[in-house]
Amino acid sequence: MFNDGVSAISRPAQTRVNERIRIREVRLIDEEGNQVGVIPTFEALQMARDRGLDLVEVAPNAMPPVCRLMDYGKFRYEQSRKERESRKHQHVVELKEVRIRPKIDDHDLETKGRQAAKFLNAGDKVKVTVLFRGREMAHPDIGKGLLDQMADFLRPHATVEQPPRMEGRTMTMFLNPLKPKQTAQKEDRNRGEEEGDETQDA
Repeated sequence: MFNDGVSAISRPAQTRVNERIRIREVRLIDEEGNQVGVIPTFEALQMARDRGLDLVEVAPNAMPPVCRLMDYGKFRYEQSRKERESRKHQHVVELKEVRIRPKIDDHDLETKGRQAAKFLNAGDKVKVTVLFRGREMAHPDIGKGLLDQMADFLRPHATVEQPPRMEGRTMTMFLNPLKPKQTAQKEDRNRGEEEGDETQDA
């Protein structure tokens, strides 16, 4: 055998429980979280059995390893339940696309803007694309003007990740959604300003 400089692939260590803990002594923490101290492993195992609990290794790399008394089956169930809940509330960010033409009228541009805002408020990224045909290619400034308008319209909902850029027959701009907290703060601030204006008018 020789060392070719490539380290061996390490497998994730499985949690050792009860009789699988074969080291001579452990630092024990009881089920209430109190430090029992360093004791022989067989004593820790006996203590776990007497209390109807498991001896679980929680810090295998410590010297000596740290073990805890717990109901391991219940612990695993709680962990898996928390992971399921976490996945349930996790939002997968998607890239949505909104396409516009250089000759789009103001009403349609506003409709496209509202569509993009809906995507952004749902937490998705948005790619706004201007599609050029024929002679329209000679006027990229029109496309840039439209994308700048969109960026301005969507400012309460997004930040510009990539400004307008020409790619072949298209000009694209990428927008990132604002964090929910930022959006809420802006809405509160705008509401406060509107209420202030109404007070002045009165």
